[in-house]
Amino acid sequence: MANNIVTFTTDFGTSDHYVGAMKGVILRLNPEAKIVDISNSVNSFDILDGALTIAQTYQFFPADTIHMVIVDPGVGTARRPLLVTTEKHKFIAPDNGVLSLVYEREERLSVRHITSEHYFLSPISQTFHGRDIFAPCAGWLSKGVETSKFGEEVTDFARFAAPKPKPASPMVMKGVILKADKFGNLITNLTAKEVPAMFQTPAPPFKIIVNNKEITTMRAAYALGMHNEVFAIVGSMGYLEIASNRGSAKALLGADRGSEIGIMIDGVTYAPPAAAAPATPPAAAATT
Repeated sequence: MANNIVTFTTDFGTSDHYVGAMKGVILRLNPEAKIVDISNSVNSFDILDGALTIAQTYQFFPADTIHMVIVDPGVGTARRPLLVTTEKHKFIAPDNGVLSLVYEREERLSVRHITSEHYFLSPISQTFHGRDIFAPCAGWLSKGVETSKFGEEVTDFARFAAPKPKPASPMVMKGVILKADKFGNLITNLTAKEVPAMFQTPAPPFKIIVNNKEITTMRAAYALGMHNEVFAIVGSMGYLEIASNRGSAKALLGADRGSEIGIMIDGVTYAPPAAAAPATPPAAAATT
């Protein structure tokens, strides 16, 4: 039997009718559907933030969960609606790269262009495909309709590479802030792959530079930080974070998503910097 859990990851917010309308469409088709809001507060127009949000959560849901991921700047244009199937999960999303980090994590996947219009609402709004295309397809999927019924497989789907750290010199690894969360914690793109020494206990002496400010302390828990101290911590997302105990590292450093950082670690050297230009997040765009 198909799993009837449907998750929402959107930038629609909760002050308008959009999320409620999509839930109504699904529940009218399948009153037994169980709808879970992962987040409807993805940063507006921010495909990378949507990609990070779904990539950090989908694997914790039961097999055959249907994940609806809608950050849709190209709504009403020729961009395609997609149905993506991995070994354990299904995803419905616009073809704009919002599933790029899922693609990176999954070895086997099938990507279909949703073309079976008899599953859509009619008429189709030019500005709200979430209600008229994505939600009804999620509803039918939750009732057990086979994925092959929705359209043919494609291989030319949009995807992007998230910004990767790069050596800026033999002594400095350059990274970037991927996200500032609700608490003002700054999630960097530095992982154990690029800076393994920072993920050891204890970490060696180091220096992180953000907006000409230095961070030189590593903490094992947020609560171990001093008042107004900004420190590094290994976060639950698997990235190095910059945080402050009951405070906002974002405010204290004047940093946000896209801010560059540099890290120097005692005894660690890096290869010369590559000639290629650093990767940048995808352009932001809006939805409904």
